[in-house]
Amino acid sequence: MNLGNNLFEARKKSGLSQDKVAEKLGITRQTISKWETNETTPDIYQAKKLAKLYNLSLDELIEFDCDLKKIEEVIKNTNEEKEAKIDWTNAWSKKYPVLATYQNRVDISRYAKEIRKLLNELSSNYNYNTLDSMLVLKDILYHEWKDKK
Repeated sequence: MNLGNNLFEARKKSGLSQDKVAEKLGITRQTISKWETNETTPDIYQAKKLAKLYNLSLDELIEFDCDLKKIEEVIKNTNEEKEAKIDWTNAWSKKYPVLATYQNRVDISRYAKEIRKLLNELSSNYNYNTLDSMLVLKDILYHEWKDKK
């Protein structure tokens, strides 16, 4: 995204109109429009005021990613009851078809046994509960995969 789009998305997420932002900053609505269409850019002082108004750091405003913010909001509002209703394998298999087919090809019990061993080691060595052990193992696995790409 570019800065104009970031400003637009952050303003919309904050539920503010261009008029309201302009009023709060003591500038014209047209100035806000020019910033959001990349015709001009705010100076650093105005950018800091915008970040504060949108409840973002200046870095977050400059790199504002609406999709990431939506994902973070969904994660924040998810609870165990909602999660129990979601078939994550089915949901992710839309993007990664292997998730819908590996069950017929992979010796799941072999891998499950090794994974269970690692989970138990994490639990006993670090006093993690079952969920924390799974999250730590998942994070390690992700970083191993990402670092080897």
